[in-house]
Amino acid sequence: MAVSAAAAPAAEPLPRSIFKKFLVMLCSLLMSLYVFYCLADRCQTLPGPIIAAGAAASEEDEGGGGEFLGGSAELPPWQAAAARRKRLLQRLKQRRRRQEAAPGAEEPAGGGGSRAGGSGGGAGTAGTLALLLGEGSKRLPQAIIIGVKKGGTRALLEFLRVHPDVRAVGAEPHFFDRNYERGLAWYRELMPRTLEGQITMEKTPSYFVTKEAPARISSMSKGTKLIVVVRDPVTRAISDYTQTLSKKPDIPTFESLTFKNRTTGLIDTSWSAIQIGIYAKHLENWLLHFPIGQILFVSGERLIRDPAGELGRVQDFLGLKRIITDKHFYFNKTKGFPCLKKAEGSSKPHCLGKTKGRTHPDIDQDVVQRLRDFYRPFNMKFYQMTGQDFGWD
Repeated sequence: MAVSAAAAPAAEPLPRSIFKKFLVMLCSLLMSLYVFYCLADRCQTLPGPIIAAGAAASEEDEGGGGEFLGGSAELPPWQAAAARRKRLLQRLKQRRRRQEAAPGAEEPAGGGGSRAGGSGGGAGTAGTLALLLGEGSKRLPQAIIIGVKKGGTRALLEFLRVHPDVRAVGAEPHFFDRNYERGLAWYRELMPRTLEGQITMEKTPSYFVTKEAPARISSMSKGTKLIVVVRDPVTRAISDYTQTLSKKPDIPTFESLTFKNRTTGLIDTSWSAIQIGIYAKHLENWLLHFPIGQILFVSGERLIRDPAGELGRVQDFLGLKRIITDKHFYFNKTKGFPCLKKAEGSSKPHCLGKTKGRTHPDIDQDVVQRLRDFYRPFNMKFYQMTGQDFGWD
């Protein structure tokens, strides 16, 4: 009994060691919970591995599409990220369905593989995944649609955007005529991201008639490819007037604006609607800075009659594989011009907006004939300069 009583005090340090171990385990548990929470929160804010390109992605690069990529600003970050991933999943499903049924997506016999981001399902999806994950870079445009106003530039750009190797700004930047003082860094930021092998493009029709534009574009890059969509200058002038009339119904008549003096028949070349159609005069300025082989002239009339044929020429000029074919188009009798069966980023047919294809007002045929006589020598010179007969006379 005495021995037992004497041994009892030796057990006193035990509670302290247990308490220390308990503290260590508690700290470890809390640290693990904290790390797990941080990782979980990080996962909620990641963009996720699934992306689809489509039109919404293009518009995001062009200043739009904020809701598509960023989610609602009113939601907490983790909910916004989840909603964004859900939308991206939907886009990917739509993209896959389009690729399964897309016209002209099959590989031509004997054809090689598609370029980066080409029409093949795997390559195209991989490229668009990379773009929306923030890969690629913003580059200055390698090709620019420089004109002409009311010639069909919007239609051409929309058709070209179907091609997986073309990335284009939607809105007209007007850099080389109105915003040049902002600098090339500002201009580059307007461009969409592109991967290696893709072409960056923009279109601003007023460049063609801007005296400073050729030298400025050449200063940016002498290798820039230029595209000009031209149209019968008489029809183009009437279309130009129709657009202005829709915005300003109280403007003078087309006939009164056409002449400085109706009696003498002197044409008012200071009126922009008339002046733009003197194509030969404007082209002379461009040829001071670019060789004729670096400029492609697209017929606005053929773009309506045979869009696939003109797009074939454009794709060849840009060094692209001929992916856009007649299977992509149908003719809309109501509007009077071709529309896309399936536009970029959509499974539905797409036509240009209501501002395109307006009904022209009736113009005095004597005025129309005088304009044709006025433009004829300029047209002949333009045919000689370009080596093409556009058949306007």
